[in-house]
Amino acid sequence: MDHSIINLLHKYDLPTPRYTSYPTVPYWDFSSIDEAKWKQAVVDTYESENGELCIYIHLPFCENMCTFCACNKRITVNHAVEDPYIATVLKEWKMYRALLKTVPVIKEIHLGGGTPTFFSPDNLTKLIQGITSDVIVRDDHEFSIEVHPNYTTEEHIKQLAAVGFNRVSLGVQDFDPHVQFVINRIQSYEKTKEVVDWARKYHFNSINIDLVYGLPHQTVASVEHTVELIKGFMPDRIAFYSYAHVPWKSKVQRRYSEVDLPSAKEKWAMYHRGRELFEAAGFISIGMDHFALLNDKLFKAAETGNLHRNFMGYTTTKSKLIIGLGVSSISDAWKAFAQNEKEVEAYEAKINQGILPLVNGHLLNEEDLIIRKKILELMCENKTSLEDLTMDPAFIDQALIKLKQLEEDELIILLGKNIQVTKKGMSFIRNISATIDAQLWRKQMSTNTFSKAI
Repeated sequence: MDHSIINLLHKYDLPTPRYTSYPTVPYWDFSSIDEAKWKQAVVDTYESENGELCIYIHLPFCENMCTFCACNKRITVNHAVEDPYIATVLKEWKMYRALLKTVPVIKEIHLGGGTPTFFSPDNLTKLIQGITSDVIVRDDHEFSIEVHPNYTTEEHIKQLAAVGFNRVSLGVQDFDPHVQFVINRIQSYEKTKEVVDWARKYHFNSINIDLVYGLPHQTVASVEHTVELIKGFMPDRIAFYSYAHVPWKSKVQRRYSEVDLPSAKEKWAMYHRGRELFEAAGFISIGMDHFALLNDKLFKAAETGNLHRNFMGYTTTKSKLIIGLGVSSISDAWKAFAQNEKEVEAYEAKINQGILPLVNGHLLNEEDLIIRKKILELMCENKTSLEDLTMDPAFIDQALIKLKQLEEDELIILLGKNIQVTKKGMSFIRNISATIDAQLWRKQMSTNTFSKAI
């Protein structure tokens, strides 16, 4: 690795947001919004979107604790929790449905977790049918689910296909046995391939594999081994995420220490070796951490300027209204965000009282909306313009200073106030986006807020 890259790693491997939203969650002002304002934001955006929306449902239960995971989850082997939880989610949907005066048009449903296939196939069917019973589902809809292969049966895949699911994402992370042991996720290639084969049998048109680089004890060799195995069943997409080490947020990450983690230099080598292997296999780099085959909708969206990014990551659905159902899920009404209670009991109690279980949120002001658009352009199109940034001159001045430094490092090209991200710069897109983050500039929270950029 040449010295220029090493210098860039030292310079830019800083705690930085992932920009699945703007403003990012730590900078939300919950005092700016209440239940009435949130409901009004939902109705306004629903009407402006001609009744089209997407739904995210958080299913938090897992039988096993994966120690690398920072998601909101509840570890249990008691499946009696399934029925009351699904009943509560459907009550929450009815509360939203009552706000919508026309028949909603569903573009996308995404089931995340937790382990969504912790729930029985029949209960997942009950959940989806309960939501879609009085809506219009678009012909070109995308219904997707995140699955843990160890807890997924053919009956899960069969019943999900029957209620409209056509996309599946399988968590793999790494196939190296030692890495799997340390992160407490023992999962065989054979079991993973079995689920992929079922998805193809039931005509899922997009199969994604989630991989992670930077895990404890992970090496370039283990990444190579994992990619070689993945090529054995050739998914349509690969998400190659940087491990987010946030032990102050996720206490289970204390099972291993910082000395067990690869350095920024080693992480960089893993990412670039992985990327090299993906591209050799026919995958094209899209956005910050996704790769897709040429015939996949994600690649086509990137090519036509229709790629979008939200709390679910990169997506082909440019929806301005996402209703989040379930514990801790986040809703996005474009001009407002809202997050549900993070504890199952508190969430269920509020829903059963007829109250939307909001625990956090933010009403975007004019500045927020402008910067949100700019960061989305950087994240999805690798370019933006600063022409209509009319905020604090001190912020603009410091942003231009940082952008000129990025240009000197050959990460962007500045043409007046137009920013074009270079191929080298795509790996530093979080850092580039951070230069125009006014909330980050004003508040500069402690380093224990965001994971590192590399």
